[in-house]
Amino acid sequence: MDDATARELVVNAADRLFYGQGIQAVGMDAIRSEAGISLKRMYQLFPSKETILAEVLRRRNEAWTAGVLLAAEGAPNQREKILSIYDFLADWFAEDDFRGCAFINSFGELGATAPLVADAARAHKLGFQSYVADLVRDAGWPARLAPQLALLAEGAQTTAAISGTPDAAADARAAAATLLDSAAIRA
Repeated sequence: MDDATARELVVNAADRLFYGQGIQAVGMDAIRSEAGISLKRMYQLFPSKETILAEVLRRRNEAWTAGVLLAAEGAPNQREKILSIYDFLADWFAEDDFRGCAFINSFGELGATAPLVADAARAHKLGFQSYVADLVRDAGWPARLAPQLALLAEGAQTTAAISGTPDAAADARAAAATLLDSAAIRA
């Protein structure tokens, strides 16, 4: 098995285990076992659990960004592009294995003790906030809407994870629509 394939097995296994059980609850041996490779090989590919987690978060960021962009792709106008964020969330929240935002979870579990995790979580959240700010700017709405809309999405993620239902996405979408409609009236 080549290094790329082995790395893929390790990262996929770690992602499943970290997301389902938590980072601290999962040891390197569990990742090795799930990936089906030797511990020695795994340490050759990744010198620490933190480096595996960094790769998991990098891939999660890519998947999140691709999903949000895909959801907006068919939107007929800027308002619907913004609201598509909450449609994306609704689909994600309805998945059987939804356990909340991996960045929020990772930061909550390790953020104070793992600068790499804190940096990855901050970069992810700043990237999303920037995306929302671009959408708001392109629509010609006041810049102050962007952080409000991003907070609705962040709050929906946490609420859905804790409540165990996808309802928070629809609630956040309705609140976002109200904000957008109010901004349109004032413009």
